[in-house]
Amino acid sequence: MQVLITGADGQLGRELCRQLGPAAIVADRSTLDITNEHQVHDFVVRRRPTAVINCAAYTQVDRAETEPALCAAVNIHAVRSLATACRAADSVLVQVSTDYVFGADRQRRLPYRETDTPGPQSVYASTKLAGERYAVACPRHYIVRTCGLYGLSPNRENFVETMLRLAQAGRHLRVVNDQRCSPSYVVHIARGILFLLTKEAYGLYHVVSTGETTWYEFAREIFRQAEIQAEVEPITAEQYGAPAVRPGYSVLDTSKYHAARGPAMSPWAEALAEYLVERGLVIPRL
Repeated sequence: MQVLITGADGQLGRELCRQLGPAAIVADRSTLDITNEHQVHDFVVRRRPTAVINCAAYTQVDRAETEPALCAAVNIHAVRSLATACRAADSVLVQVSTDYVFGADRQRRLPYRETDTPGPQSVYASTKLAGERYAVACPRHYIVRTCGLYGLSPNRENFVETMLRLAQAGRHLRVVNDQRCSPSYVVHIARGILFLLTKEAYGLYHVVSTGETTWYEFAREIFRQAEIQAEVEPITAEQYGAPAVRPGYSVLDTSKYHAARGPAMSPWAEALAEYLVERGLVIPRL
């Protein structure tokens, strides 16, 4: 099996490459411009990988509000090119998507299933949903929605690392406490994606850590587990004032994935603990 990983320099892409080992075909921005339709087609058809896992994405949620064309080029048009190329090469396409495709239902308090109607609230979210709809043009496809990824990756910032850096600098932290989701460790997400590739149960899956938290609660748990003293103030999304609207509730239900008997997704606090041990900030308990 040979698996092409686009966005291989990102957190999830790096972890997939690590878990795949020699089976990974690495494609980062220096080797493949996924916004170039002809280059994508030639690259995929020439190599004919068993599967393509598209981890490449425009993820600057706020900047996307003023760069919609660039965001669309990566999150929509590149996915269309990959789907067409995978169909020509008879490769499986795995499109990595996001919990941000939800958010229109302001009263929602039950985890979203794959059958629930999306309601994106930002340019970024809308482009990711459009990308999902192009991915289905590949007959053998998986769409994997996930959330709040963090993992070991040089020069890549994530929420956990941002909180640790700011706390160690003695900063007073103001963290949003009215957005509920399920931040997830890339080691577990990569494992789940590679499990799905061993099956032929194509379609849409939610793959995230289980349970739910707010970003404020998540920050508090990071500092508790890492035994770091930090001053953290809960604020609302309105007080934070980000240009792009985020979902107030975007917890994803993993029942379909677990029914397929994939490796169990850990509760979010346990996943965080595993990351902090790997990071060397916490001594593992015997």
